[in-house]
Amino acid sequence: MDGEEASCAEMEALVRRLRLHRPAPSPYEPSDAVAPAPGAGAGELFRPRRAAVLVCLFRSAAGELRVILTKRSSSLSTHSGEVALPGGKAEERDADDAATALRESKEEIGLDPALVTIVTYLEHFLSKHLLVVVPVVGILSDIQAFKPVLNVAEVDEIFDVPLEMFLKDENRTSDELEWMGQPFTLHHFTYDKGNENYIIWGLTAGILIHAASVVYQRQPDFPEKRAQFNLPKNSKECYSMPSSGPVKH
Repeated sequence: MDGEEASCAEMEALVRRLRLHRPAPSPYEPSDAVAPAPGAGAGELFRPRRAAVLVCLFRSAAGELRVILTKRSSSLSTHSGEVALPGGKAEERDADDAATALRESKEEIGLDPALVTIVTYLEHFLSKHLLVVVPVVGILSDIQAFKPVLNVAEVDEIFDVPLEMFLKDENRTSDELEWMGQPFTLHHFTYDKGNENYIIWGLTAGILIHAASVVYQRQPDFPEKRAQFNLPKNSKECYSMPSSGPVKH
């Protein structure tokens, strides 16, 4: 078996294994115990907004598993210039979380959904604005077929990094913070490419740490502390969030 055949066999084995992954039940799903949101009609329950991001993996020519990232447009009013995974908020026309992630990826970077094989979903994350973020893992089998077309209103750059870097303590710093009474670790990873220095942090870093742990079947080389919350029992709690906390995606 030559190198290319071995690489294909490894990817096929990875796809089979990831399709067996079953994320833990989400603590952020709405329930009948959640009170109506302010201004909602009688019997109308508060439901958190939902978003999905695409953890798009591909094998480089050197055989390294890499993930596609974007740098948000510097002209955006919020989180301008920050590194993010392709993705965004769900729309009513989206059939599921994969459809959201693929639609947003096409809109942001011109990624043709036909090039991506969706293999699994990961555990849900919660942003500080109570946005439930669902990571969707997809495999891009032919990176050469992907011809990026950036939506310049939303994205300044597209780049890729080794997925395994999110399990290593190299080029990583962290802060120990507290959110709604729970401690959590805010990670910052740096990645240099040419003259560019990228900082991958907050929610995006947390998702990639978890994705790498699932893909490589091991824990990171550093302590990982992630805050976990159940959906608030009273919708008023949604309007008393602190200004600090995990990054809004």
